[in-house]
Amino acid sequence: MQNVDYIALAVFGILWFGYSYVVEHIRLFNRISLTEVMSERRRRWIYNSLNRDLKMIDTQIMSGLQNGTAFFASASMFAIGSCFALIGATDRIDAVFRDLPLAFDGGRAAFEMKVGGLTALFGYAFFKFGWSYRLFNYCTILFGGLPMVSHMNDRAEAERAADQVVRMNIIAAKNFNEGLRAIFLSIGYLGWFVNAYMFMGGTLLVVIILTRRQFFSDARHAISDTTLP
Repeated sequence: MQNVDYIALAVFGILWFGYSYVVEHIRLFNRISLTEVMSERRRRWIYNSLNRDLKMIDTQIMSGLQNGTAFFASASMFAIGSCFALIGATDRIDAVFRDLPLAFDGGRAAFEMKVGGLTALFGYAFFKFGWSYRLFNYCTILFGGLPMVSHMNDRAEAERAADQVVRMNIIAAKNFNEGLRAIFLSIGYLGWFVNAYMFMGGTLLVVIILTRRQFFSDARHAISDTTLP
């Protein structure tokens, strides 16, 4: 590996953690992120559930959140298996990349290191999705403990229980988003198999797209209101 490869890897890490920090803690052009807006919507949803006895809609939503997380956890496992298959075919694949006019000849060791990094990326995503799935399961259990309207003797106590559900749901969603972020950034990481410049350019492009979706997309505009900048 050349010095530019190490620089590209550092840029990848800086962009990843920088983007994560901005989405979770920073207002960009006085706008909070789509993720933070949805956290407030989750709070409204759970508190609204206190006003209805029949909670089948809420349990269906919980089930949908769990199923989506399980799908991505399974996809991450398949991706990890594919990475191991790449390592088993290193000689053939490395020969293909050496024939590309823009690729640097890093050799077998460099190729295996890149595949190892990609495997670690998908492994990180799997653990995030797996933990998110479990937290959504805990959230469902906590939700089941919310009192029915007809049996609600203490509204303040019910709201404290609802707040626990909200916090667990937001933490589960945070882990899900972190896993999904790793999947998105793996697209930029694939550029490293061509050369370090493609790696940096691809990662920057992915971060720009994700930033636009978080702060300036139609989805962000659709759920904003006068109380959310």
